[in-house]
Amino acid sequence: MALTLYVDTARWRAHHKHVLEQFPGIVPVCKGNGYGFGHERLAEEATRFGSDILAVGTTYEAARIKDWFSGDLLVLTPFRRGEEPVPLPDRVIRSVSSLDGVHGLVGARVVIEVMSSMKRHGISEQELPQLHAAIEDVRLEGFALHLPLDRTDGSDAVEEVIGWMDRLRAARLPLHTMFVSHLKANELARLQQQFPQTRFRARIGTNLWLGDHEATEYRGAILDVTAVAKGDRFGYRQQKVASDGWLVVVAGGTSHGVGLEAPKALHGMMPRAKGVARAGLATVNRNLSPFVWAGKQRWFAEPPHMQVSILFVPSDAQEPRVGEELVAHLRHTTTQFDRMVDR
Repeated sequence: MALTLYVDTARWRAHHKHVLEQFPGIVPVCKGNGYGFGHERLAEEATRFGSDILAVGTTYEAARIKDWFSGDLLVLTPFRRGEEPVPLPDRVIRSVSSLDGVHGLVGARVVIEVMSSMKRHGISEQELPQLHAAIEDVRLEGFALHLPLDRTDGSDAVEEVIGWMDRLRAARLPLHTMFVSHLKANELARLQQQFPQTRFRARIGTNLWLGDHEATEYRGAILDVTAVAKGDRFGYRQQKVASDGWLVVVAGGTSHGVGLEAPKALHGMMPRAKGVARAGLATVNRNLSPFVWAGKQRWFAEPPHMQVSILFVPSDAQEPRVGEELVAHLRHTTTQFDRMVDR
């Protein structure tokens, strides 16, 4: 019995087709845990819809995925001198975000990242005059601009890209290809219309693979059910049960990513209030699990174990049965399933 990722394959692929139509020349991104699907599966899907390139996070990911995808592989993490060398084929393209990085990749295929309002990494405007000479020693595949998701200052993403296009053109740098992230389809179309000689390629991961939430579902199988009465002790820490009900052992623990959650940016008073409430409950060992039974998310009876979680289901709910499955609201990018089932 397992934690299973169920995929409505027809619906999932229909969403891929919709995104591909919106973003001509898309660069699918496959990094981390493969957005919950695994690198091999996403490489197969990218091959199926005919992509000529696949973006990965690191050189180590490129080394693992190179036998699953025959096109170009774009490594998104910028090159740094002194990094551990990883044997890679010539079809791997490295990102660089510094002059030193360009000088360190003589003869290599490179995409040069410029500094966006993200302020994460990238070549600055002041470095552009020196960049003109440096690119003579590399095989330039294009420039890249990684944009923020939110623009709380009201600024325009397209205008930011246009600003960099003007700077690169003024520095007499080639503008045949620009890789961009976090642009809407209409914004990409505006840029392509304004700069018809440049090919804009959108690097997309989340929206491509996870954009249709109804296409996938995690479920954990029930392994054991034990009836308990108020006051009974249980578990590693021998806590007391608060009321009559059942202890339900379900597939899915910390090794799967259950109980682990990436920090989220909270906007507005209601989400903040809920966050404070959750934190308060956690101080008295009350933590809501991602597992749903009888229409409600159920509480962890104790912190999740490595491969299973123990939930408490009160006696006023339907009795769970061994072999049944509980829907689990899990974040794809932090979850490792036992098996994937296409249906």
